[in-house]
Amino acid sequence: MPSEPDHETTSDPNSGVNKLPRPAVGRLSLYFRELHRLADQGETHLNSKQLGALVDVSPAVVRRDLSSLGTIGRRGVGYPIDKLTEQIGAVLGSGLQWQVILVGVGSLGDALLRYRGFERLGFRLVAAFDLAPGKIGKQIGGVSIWNAATMTGKLAELSPDLAILAVPVDQAAVVAADLVAAGISGILNFAPTTLRLPGSTAVVNVDLASELQRLAFSVQNR
Repeated sequence: MPSEPDHETTSDPNSGVNKLPRPAVGRLSLYFRELHRLADQGETHLNSKQLGALVDVSPAVVRRDLSSLGTIGRRGVGYPIDKLTEQIGAVLGSGLQWQVILVGVGSLGDALLRYRGFERLGFRLVAAFDLAPGKIGKQIGGVSIWNAATMTGKLAELSPDLAILAVPVDQAAVVAADLVAAGISGILNFAPTTLRLPGSTAVVNVDLASELQRLAFSVQNR
């Protein structure tokens, strides 16, 4: 397996970004998380073997992902954590401040509102929406819950960039259409259905049951 190159170079972090496949983007997000954790622990450098071990990928894959951003590690030193975090953050858009709303404050939505990890990555939850009378007007994790029936007007006021969708499957398509009409740029969909939206709106579909199936398959075929 190749060793770390003996130099470090950086170039425009956006030079090859548009060509990155989705799995590589997913790995960059994992690298970003681990780099933040290491920085909090006072670490300053790491190499591709160490980073790969943290996210369960090979050093060669790490080097390929990072070289696509114009970054090459330095022999005997590896990658400076602060610079690498900054560069990956720029690629992922975490250097920006994204305004995010949540639709659906059930068990999953409640947990997402209480999660403290969004803010440090540049995602600010500005409002949540639900139809349950017992939830409307309350706050969870400092985020106010509004009546979903008034969502269109509130979105015009807030002008959020992204939305998290945590509604029942039979409501997902209708709510997503309302979000698209309101100008939402991207939707993270937790409803167990695959949303297909106009090209102007990005969507990531996350089916937790399917992920468990993938895990079970991996366990059975170890």
